[in-house]
Amino acid sequence: MSSSFHEDSDNDQESLLEFERLESTLPPALKRSASSLLEAIQTNSTAPLHSPSESHDAKIRAPVPQHARDVPIYQPIPGRNTGTATPNLKNRSHRQTLISKLSKSENGREASPIPLPKPKFNESIYKPAMNSKQSSTGVLWATERAGEYGYDSEHVGDWANLGQGAPEHGDTIPGSFPRPKTISVPDASREYAPTAGIKQLREAVAHYYNETYRANKPSKYTYKNVCIVPGGRAGLTRIASIISDCYLSFFLPDYTAYAEMLSLFKNFSPIPVPLKEADNYEMHLKMIKEELTRGVSALLTSNPRNPTGHCMKPDQLHALHNMCREKCLLIMDEFYSHYYYDDGCTGSSISSAEYVEDVNLDPVLILNGLTKAFRLPGWRICWVLGPEDYINALSSAGSFLDGGSNAPFQFAAIDFLQPLKVRQEMKALQLHFKMKRDYIIGRLSRMGFHFDEKNTPNSTFYLWLNLSHLPGKLSNCLGFFHECLHEKVIVVPGFFFLINPQNLSHLEEVIWYNYVRISYGPELHHLELGMDGIERILRRFGCLSYDTH
Repeated sequence: MSSSFHEDSDNDQESLLEFERLESTLPPALKRSASSLLEAIQTNSTAPLHSPSESHDAKIRAPVPQHARDVPIYQPIPGRNTGTATPNLKNRSHRQTLISKLSKSENGREASPIPLPKPKFNESIYKPAMNSKQSSTGVLWATERAGEYGYDSEHVGDWANLGQGAPEHGDTIPGSFPRPKTISVPDASREYAPTAGIKQLREAVAHYYNETYRANKPSKYTYKNVCIVPGGRAGLTRIASIISDCYLSFFLPDYTAYAEMLSLFKNFSPIPVPLKEADNYEMHLKMIKEELTRGVSALLTSNPRNPTGHCMKPDQLHALHNMCREKCLLIMDEFYSHYYYDDGCTGSSISSAEYVEDVNLDPVLILNGLTKAFRLPGWRICWVLGPEDYINALSSAGSFLDGGSNAPFQFAAIDFLQPLKVRQEMKALQLHFKMKRDYIIGRLSRMGFHFDEKNTPNSTFYLWLNLSHLPGKLSNCLGFFHECLHEKVIVVPGFFFLINPQNLSHLEEVIWYNYVRISYGPELHHLELGMDGIERILRRFGCLSYDTH
């Protein structure tokens, strides 16, 4: 008995240290959030049972943390419950008690030591003027941590990377045209391409949008309405550089890379607008109207939305354009517009281009590219569509920001954008990815996760998975992520989608600590490995709703 007791203690202590290493790699703002989550776990595990009249949300709501810059540790915020303050991490005993709620090696998994994460920079070397405190976020952080457990992105092996933000890129989709193995390099492509892109590709993009979304409209896009950019982030960065003296609203949760774009530029003021869990994080038009009323003159959103996998209905999108026309710049990230399943997987897609009245008067910028729809993320060929004046400004910005897109790949992309060819390709894409969506929802449903019309994604290849019904550490995105690593599965913790570009006070109150984002972008056999891994975790914790054997 004594030997067994010491063995369990050693395992628990090693797992505690392992989790501390994991938590220590978080960016500072998320580290504060993670600490409050740990306290939530402790509070929920020691609190008396809730009465039946109390809502489910009351059981899982994280405590309201204090903002580190505004309130010293241990000084309660007036009017708030003193038990909800961020714990003092300098108290090692208290810290270990909290972390052990997430790191305990319970339910059959022995602790397994991991190498200490290497510092991002060598602190012993002086680096003049360098920002050495920059932290990794989102997908990069998740894959870095997986790398410490043996994951190698070039030799994936039996790992399931359900955290990836890219679709499968091989010739694996029935009915899809083969990805090019070689491309020609015409003499013209040896020269720098214009920072707005080569004219032929700009014309092909304009023609595709006119034929697909504007066939019956008098106002048509021309090549002057198109700017080719080296990737979606480059497009967003160019846009951020040309707007100024305005309030820009964006909605949470959303694409994690927005945080860097919104924090680097000081020529506008970003305003985060948290969406409600009860609404499944839907962006209501009433909320947008309120933003316009308080003087916002730019709105940024992904549609379809990352990470929730939902998009606005056509009538909602139409109403949004009517509300914002002549009042507010709409920046519409439409990279997942072709991963759209509401129309029977016919190859149709949804785009703001359909609701623009005058292409040169309506202040609407649309981002898309080959990255997702054509499953060619490595090509870095994307575009921004909008009024000529905005496009001219974006072209100028490219001359000092990124220098423009790869010329040979631009020439190769022209043929892809034939409207009929795109429609056929998108039909194959939608049928395949809807099959994968239905597969993981089917597997997770049998494990005890609940899905209905509200939380079933109708677009993208992401699932915003609610963990709140799971026991102990599994109800927390960091604890779930930690257990997944031991099963060679990668997911993205939900609180990375808390975009807080200026560390605005008390924004940490909005924490999706009971969500992870799961990607069904990988090939089916990797999804099978991932679902098998999650199933093993739930079985060990005794919360699997069925026995697969």
